[in-house]
Amino acid sequence: MASDAPSGARGGLFGAGGRFKGGTDPIMEKFNESISFDKRMWAEDIDGSIAYSKAIVKVGIITEEEGKLLQEGLEKVRAEWAAGTFELKPGDEDIHTANERRLTELIGSVGGKLHTGRSRNDQVATDTRLWTVKAERDILQDLKTLLLAGAEFATTHIDTLMAGYTHLQPAQPIRFSHWICSHLAPIMRDAQRLQDLIPRANQCPLGSGALSGNAFGVDRNFLAAELGFDGVTLNSLDATCDRDFIVEFLMWSALLCTHLSQLAEDIIVTNLLKGVTIDDAYATGSSLMPQKKNPDALELLRGKAGIALGRAVGLTATLKGLPRAYNKDLQEDKVPLFEAVDTVKDCLAIATGVIVTLKPNPDMLKKALCPEMLATDLADYLVRKGVPFRETHHISGACVRLAEEKNVSIDTLTLEQLQDIDARFEADVMEVWDYEVSVERKSSIGGTCKQSVEKQISDLTEFANSL
Repeated sequence: MASDAPSGARGGLFGAGGRFKGGTDPIMEKFNESISFDKRMWAEDIDGSIAYSKAIVKVGIITEEEGKLLQEGLEKVRAEWAAGTFELKPGDEDIHTANERRLTELIGSVGGKLHTGRSRNDQVATDTRLWTVKAERDILQDLKTLLLAGAEFATTHIDTLMAGYTHLQPAQPIRFSHWICSHLAPIMRDAQRLQDLIPRANQCPLGSGALSGNAFGVDRNFLAAELGFDGVTLNSLDATCDRDFIVEFLMWSALLCTHLSQLAEDIIVTNLLKGVTIDDAYATGSSLMPQKKNPDALELLRGKAGIALGRAVGLTATLKGLPRAYNKDLQEDKVPLFEAVDTVKDCLAIATGVIVTLKPNPDMLKKALCPEMLATDLADYLVRKGVPFRETHHISGACVRLAEEKNVSIDTLTLEQLQDIDARFEADVMEVWDYEVSVERKSSIGGTCKQSVEKQISDLTEFANSL
């Protein structure tokens, strides 16, 4: 009699004699498995299992001897993963089943007691939170490296001036280091935001069971303390399906990548204008044109931002229609999470490398300065003589128009020509046409004068060292 069972064999977790009488379609096995990517959480899964074994010893579900056997076996499994000798086998659907299968091979039937009262629902939530918090803390150190490197770079070039732009049009002179700090400031905010995320992610869901809680009264506060969590999750249904902490990280990564993209674009434009030179280590050539030096590292930084946003939107869309509590859709959280962490770490390393090897060209940066950038300074000159700014704005605009009509630079207008426009101009007006003086007048907190920029660098450095 022909069997109606699918041709694929089930793994040990749902083997013959249980709920299912037949095998799994091999296509379903491939479709369903997550071991190909969630094996990255092998250490967190073992940590969670060791803590759980201690918790069920505490409530008398297993003996002290059995607990010790489980813990020793789990450490052997850890050693295999660390040495790269752990062997995956058919039926290892995910990291949880793979580790439990190997544990049972090593210590025998006692391995089957480990999962008492525990579900893969609270197990995967625990593993993912542990992994995410560790990754977030690692990224904070990468942010620290970038901020310190950027602050040192800004200090080195504190005396270099450049053109500041709005609408990509020449606006006012600024310090090159002020421009660098303008990109470090949002990265500092990114680090602050990431610090804010960690306490919410660092809550222990273990002991929530499949959805309704643990039937053996395990001490969840004990589990949280063993695993280094800040506390325990509030509600067991929510704990098993909550992926807010992943969405928050994905959205955070999109904003960080946006800021790195803006930095990349500014450097690309400044490089085009010959104001800076990108190191060869972060550029590539053309397969056809021998002269080309393309800023590919920066273009890729710029391109990663869109993909980062897509991950955040994609997972949020996956979550929006899910009923309580756990659903298999949630397995789709890890690939974007892992990809986002890898992308962020790569982008921060590249951005740091680009900055520390970047070479400003002070002569070309100065060449981009033009006297018309001092038109506001011309208006401010009359303000200091008591003329209302709205009036001085029009007067300075008339001077700009006269220079354009005569096809000359505004700083070549004579005192007589300026006085024809407004008699309140005096001989000292010619001192306006000094870029250094203009920059040094911007002495408010956050401004571009040297003392202000040095304070910004100091604040950035102090913050970075606190991470």
